Amino acid sequence: MRRVLILGGTAEARALAAELSGELSGRGVHVVSSLAGRVSNPRLPVGEVREGGFGGPDGLAAWLAAERIDALVDATHPFAARMTASAAEASARTGVPLLVLRRPGWREGPGDTWQRVPSLHAAAARLSETAARRSEAATRPGDGPVRVFLTTGRRSLPVFTGLAGMWLLARSVDPPEPPVPDHVHVLLDRGPYTVEGERALIREHRLDVLVTKDSGGPMTTAKLVAARELGLPVIMVDRPPPPAGVRLVETAAEAAAWAQG
Repeated sequence: MRRVLILGGTAEARALAAELSGELSGRGVHVVSSLAGRVSNPRLPVGEVREGGFGGPDGLAAWLAAERIDALVDATHPFAARMTASAAEASARTGVPLLVLRRPGWREGPGDTWQRVPSLHAAAARLSETAARRSEAATRPGDGPVRVFLTTGRRSLPVFTGLAGMWLLARSVDPPEPPVPDHVHVLLDRGPYTVEGERALIREHRLDVLVTKDSGGPMTTAKLVAARELGLPVIMVDRPPPPAGVRLVETAAEAAAWAQG
């Protein structure tokens, strides 16, 4: 029986597992989904599930060999650069073919005001520039801080917490590691979100700017629509480039066709 390993807990990974386990399980395809375990109470895919890391490319390569895996699909988050690099290295070592499944990124449209930056640190620098301009233009002492809607994930919070002149509304699925500074308000929530809800959130907290990563997909796109409608500028962190020579597809259907071999 052909054995396929899917890396990732994304919606695309779950869709691929469902397609392989449904249509192809009767045609000699067995799928194993691997979740890193970084999110509590994750949405589980159908079929066999493995939780926890592999221990880098060495551990993944050993696991691929021990489990006689015939095909490897990296369907991790578009910003899981370390896991993608490990998958590429393990594939090269073992000869197990690798496919990367990535949903398309977001595209700026009419009415959007986006500033694209290459990294989280570049986003933080851009915010600092915004705060400095506000300070210079202040008409009276004590004008309020720049109020930031931060949706880059709990692990990125330390990049932004040291910025002066900021108030952060940081939304994440799981709570960040303590201590959380006083100028950071943590909102625990999980998508999908609605445009109406995002619009109300922006107004309630009087937010000035949205900082997000180019994750793509429909589950969290409502914040971009709300930002457009309310004239909120967006600092968009670009995705890390994939390893050279790795084949990419954008849909679970394409990945399922490839996984059949």
